[in-house]
Amino acid sequence: MAKNNETEPAAINLISNGTDISGDIKSNGDIRIDGSLTGNLNTKGKVVIGVTGKVNGEVICKNSEVSGSVEGKICVSQLLILKASSRILGDIATSKLSIEPGAKFTGNCKMSDNDDNGGAARPKEPERPGK
Repeated sequence: MAKNNETEPAAINLISNGTDISGDIKSNGDIRIDGSLTGNLNTKGKVVIGVTGKVNGEVICKNSEVSGSVEGKICVSQLLILKASSRILGDIATSKLSIEPGAKFTGNCKMSDNDDNGGAARPKEPERPGK
């Protein structure tokens, strides 16, 4: 007998090592990046950037665990974990932040108690001259 109250499992998208993608990605499911993404990533799920993963663009998600490198702004509505091998060059907006010793982070960090700061409700920042 089928259970009517079960929800569909979240889709997991994988960008494998050796795969290079240019363009924006929008998803409702979780995403793992072990390859390279040049473009913006927007998902309602979790983003995992593996040790070999590289993102050059803005990342907007619910939760994220970074072991690779990100060049661009990271907006996480709940928990952002920076592993020891992570390299971040850009600003962070999140509710909760965990940074392991050895992680490299260059940029500004804005933390908020509500879950909306990392998503579409975040305020626009003015362009910095010369950037």
